[in-house]
Amino acid sequence: MENVLKFLALLSSGMFAGAALYLTTVEHPARMSVGASAALQEFRPSHNRATPQQAALAIVCFLCGVSLGLLKQHWLWLLGGILVGAVVPFTFTFIMPTNRLLLDDGKKLDAQTLAFLLAKWARLHAVRTVLSLLGFLALLWACVFHP
Repeated sequence: MENVLKFLALLSSGMFAGAALYLTTVEHPARMSVGASAALQEFRPSHNRATPQQAALAIVCFLCGVSLGLLKQHWLWLLGGILVGAVVPFTFTFIMPTNRLLLDDGKKLDAQTLAFLLAKWARLHAVRTVLSLLGFLALLWACVFHP
């Protein structure tokens, strides 16, 4: 069971961190390069498709990392799970208000407000990227040096 938990913790954290890094460094800058209005048109379906996947990955990583931390009595497993899992409350607390504005089809946002909201979203998402990368590295370190 321990090896399954390790595999799932590393897989889920690696997939989450990789997707977050790609989104922060490639997808969002590319969508913004076509202008805020077109970026919003791409943001909405992208967000709706990514949300269930990323939420599941973060929760699986959190549960596996915490379980391993308790099972192995080593803080790195716990730290990695908590760092990746922290993206969930961070999203609800800080990103969700911006998401609600961007995803509201009935709300007409002027170009300046829209560009501001998309830039704010990018900064907030970068925090998720850093959290998930640090969590993945902690889990990788734990797996390699504290099996």
